[in-house]
Amino acid sequence: MTKLLMKLFLPQNAAPDDPEVRRRCGSLSGGVGIGLNLLLSLGKLLSGLLTGSVAMVADGLNNLSDAATSVVTLVGFHLAGQKADREHPFGHGRMEYVTGLIVALAVLLMGFEVGRSAVEQIVSPAEVAFSPAACGVLLASILVKLWMFLFNRRLGKYIDSAALEATAADSLSDTLSTGVVLLSALAGHLLDWQIDGAAGLLVAAFILKTGWGAAKETLDPLLGRPMDPALAADIDRLAGQYDHILGIHDLVYHDYGPGRAMMSFHAEVPADGDMLELHDIIDTIERDMERKHHIKTVIHMDPIVNDERTRQLKEQVVQLVREIDPSISIHDFRTTQGPLLTNLIFDMVVPYHFRLSDQETAAEIDRLVKERLGENYYTVATVERSYVWSGD
Repeated sequence: MTKLLMKLFLPQNAAPDDPEVRRRCGSLSGGVGIGLNLLLSLGKLLSGLLTGSVAMVADGLNNLSDAATSVVTLVGFHLAGQKADREHPFGHGRMEYVTGLIVALAVLLMGFEVGRSAVEQIVSPAEVAFSPAACGVLLASILVKLWMFLFNRRLGKYIDSAALEATAADSLSDTLSTGVVLLSALAGHLLDWQIDGAAGLLVAAFILKTGWGAAKETLDPLLGRPMDPALAADIDRLAGQYDHILGIHDLVYHDYGPGRAMMSFHAEVPADGDMLELHDIIDTIERDMERKHHIKTVIHMDPIVNDERTRQLKEQVVQLVREIDPSISIHDFRTTQGPLLTNLIFDMVVPYHFRLSDQETAAEIDRLVKERLGENYYTVATVERSYVWSGD
């Protein structure tokens, strides 16, 4: 069924990061969610009213709120797909993250509600009503919600959408909560076991954990997260393929929504190179980055002296830096030489949670340089933090 729906509603041979594909995936998820949740709500409300089951009526109202959440998904993806305008020159892609956050908050709210009901059931136990018709409705609801979970998860993975992953988590939470209601009714009727409260607490814990994970996945890009190291490595590799590019650093990534990103970095080039030729190379790299990774790119040229003596000194400093920590890198290396002393000027990039302070790091490399290269060498080191995720 999922394959059929994707084939019918999604453009054929289109890339998953195409804004139109994302918009249609969001619309498909929202439309399916609205239709199925309204049907489930109607069935549960009617069954609850006919059997007098308060739990069934409450579950029906929950499905009604899920339909409202699906409306949020539908509207959110529609807004995210709008083109850039004067007020929002980078587009509206972050609306997809906002949509996911709203859905994640709905999951968290549901977790708290399930937990509250479970505590009340433990403190004041009440017999869970049993009805074959009601159990049939609950079983059908579980199967439908389980399919919705698989459906939304597949769509979410297809377009790498945190919002649809959050919607899938919402469906899974509904599956578990409805399953507990059914299991409690069967256990009470067949075995006379009153497990409704304890089982509800376990489900509440799982729902809260799922909701927190979904909220974090959507909140992180809104706050600003570092670039993926695999993407950073590929950018470094691609830039290094061009003549006269001696290295890149200060890579900064800005996420304005799925498929809408910008980045900037500094590219080291020979100081004695032809500026027009180097500028043409930089322009070519910017275009290639956008074509391959769909990222608007701005590159700053850093002219550096690259004579034999400077290269030797830089390599010696690199080795000393690695003695402090292999994860440290240096860039913008240059020297000023006088009759009595030589200044080694460079920037050091360390992990965010590095064990040494910036001052301690600079002092340590200065100590090593004087110890290994000589007392007439002085370091002027600027310590920076990386904008690329390093897992530290």
